[in-house]
Amino acid sequence: MAIYFIRHGQSEFNAAFQGEVDPIIFDAPLTSLGFDQAARARETIADLGVSRVITSPLTRAIQTAKTIFDGIAPIEVQHGHHELLKFSGDVGRAPDNLRVDFPDLSFDHLPTRWWHSHADADIDVPVEPAESFESRIAGFVARLEEIQNEDVAIVGHGNAFQHIIGFMLNNCQIHRYR
Repeated sequence: MAIYFIRHGQSEFNAAFQGEVDPIIFDAPLTSLGFDQAARARETIADLGVSRVITSPLTRAIQTAKTIFDGIAPIEVQHGHHELLKFSGDVGRAPDNLRVDFPDLSFDHLPTRWWHSHADADIDVPVEPAESFESRIAGFVARLEEIQNEDVAIVGHGNAFQHIIGFMLNNCQIHRYR
């Protein structure tokens, strides 16, 4: 039994962000390089025996999961290990909107607004407080303990994985968590 963390491929936000000004790309999809990174990761995972995939509901993670695992293992969408909301690229989309782009996946179990929300409705990018992020990630790690007797890949995000393992994964890097 193993759990593998896989960070999504390069997103349009990753490509545009220079470290200061938010390029305002909500729920950023993968770039062509991101799709290429995921295709290369697909070649790498063949020997891992992954039988189940859990992906974040952010578009770049879903696209990465589908590129790597379509036809190999079932993909399920779960929230909890999505990115720390600091920028526009970390703002999600409602399940109904995701369902249009990914009709083969189930989003019925997701709340309408599964990403961090803020009481002030005028804020387009409601920065997630550290305490909220840490609590959310702790809950996700606790759910990982319930995974037994299967090899699982978790497709997610840099800050979420860094909080768990202590370092930042590169795009489409595969890390054995346990």
